[in-house]
Amino acid sequence: MLEQLFGSRTRVKLLKLFLNSGEKRFYVRELTRVINERLNSVRRELANLEKFGLVKIVSPGQKKYYFLDNDFVLLNELKALFLKSRMLLEKRLISQLKNLKGLKYLALTGFFVQDDQQKTDLLIVGNISRAKLDKILKNLERSFDQEFRYTYFTIDEFNFRKEITDKFLYNILNGKKIVVIDKLINV
Repeated sequence: MLEQLFGSRTRVKLLKLFLNSGEKRFYVRELTRVINERLNSVRRELANLEKFGLVKIVSPGQKKYYFLDNDFVLLNELKALFLKSRMLLEKRLISQLKNLKGLKYLALTGFFVQDDQQKTDLLIVGNISRAKLDKILKNLERSFDQEFRYTYFTIDEFNFRKEITDKFLYNILNGKKIVVIDKLINV
């Protein structure tokens, strides 16, 4: 969606990175590795973003470092736009996952609640088709340009881990999360 609006996949990836990086500085080759794009395309889009005023350059030595200009006039609007875009993608993910037959519990953690300490981004419990789940998650990863860590338990596995007070499971259940579906009471 944002690629259509901004006209370039590379520019969108750079914008996401800079808008989420705070005051971090990046050099060009580092950016190509982080966003997985070609060097010439990254250079071209950095020049566009610098001309636009969103990115500044500092050269303490031979390398040029690029960073977000926190005084950019439209900074808050851009952040809001990217946040809304992300929310639409999350909403799409949730509706696709809700349609999986046999899904009993779905919680968004980690990436979705900005918790870098969490070891998973999605906790999924139920007796569902792994092939359908994998397909949905692959599409989601393409949309977000991000890999997701997910944990899938059958109902029996979930109950067993809960019974033995599995540390991994309890970190998720007691941690920061968004519970989307909870039909485990009847299980």
